[in-house]
Amino acid sequence: MTLTDAALTTDGKAPEGTGRVLVLACGALAREILAIRDANGLHHLDLQCLPAILHNHPERIPSAVEDAVTRRRDDYDDVFVAYADCGTGGMLQATCDRLGVQMIEGPHCYSFFEGNADFAARDEIDAFYLTDFLCRQFDAFVWRPLGLDRHPELRDMYFGHYRTLVYQAQTDDPALTAKAEDCARRLGLAFERRPTGYGDLTGALKAL
Repeated sequence: MTLTDAALTTDGKAPEGTGRVLVLACGALAREILAIRDANGLHHLDLQCLPAILHNHPERIPSAVEDAVTRRRDDYDDVFVAYADCGTGGMLQATCDRLGVQMIEGPHCYSFFEGNADFAARDEIDAFYLTDFLCRQFDAFVWRPLGLDRHPELRDMYFGHYRTLVYQAQTDDPALTAKAEDCARRLGLAFERRPTGYGDLTGALKAL
């Protein structure tokens, strides 16, 4: 079982009234959430991740979140959904509203990593984004699902309207930067490294 797909929680039920919060998150955010939790002493937060590959089928995210919230909410004082809209067209927000649980603000993780206000102000329409996670998982989540390993001639059809690959770096890792540069080369795009850290995700978790 990989880190992204694992349920990273404490075992058993948390007694009610202890202030424990379940963070139900996209597997693509597992490392970042654990880093924020540990760096800030947020030991009342437990983490459960849904498979990051759900992003290839965003219409499935709301039901997957609902199933997980329904199964786990009685074990905790509160549940926080660490997904943005993530291509669900408002369906995830509607699901969270109906369930009475909060979710992180923003259209997607690229926005809240950069800071939702700053991201909206840029209004970039020709940038393709990578996070640390997507940099590590580029072949599994981009290259192979799009069939570019078998049909490289499709590259320009998919990415011809992009000009720049923006690597939103959560960490200062030269190896990841080199890999992101290679991803830009493979896609035929200019490269920009933008150190974002954890952006709005830190504040959202500290507020719980």
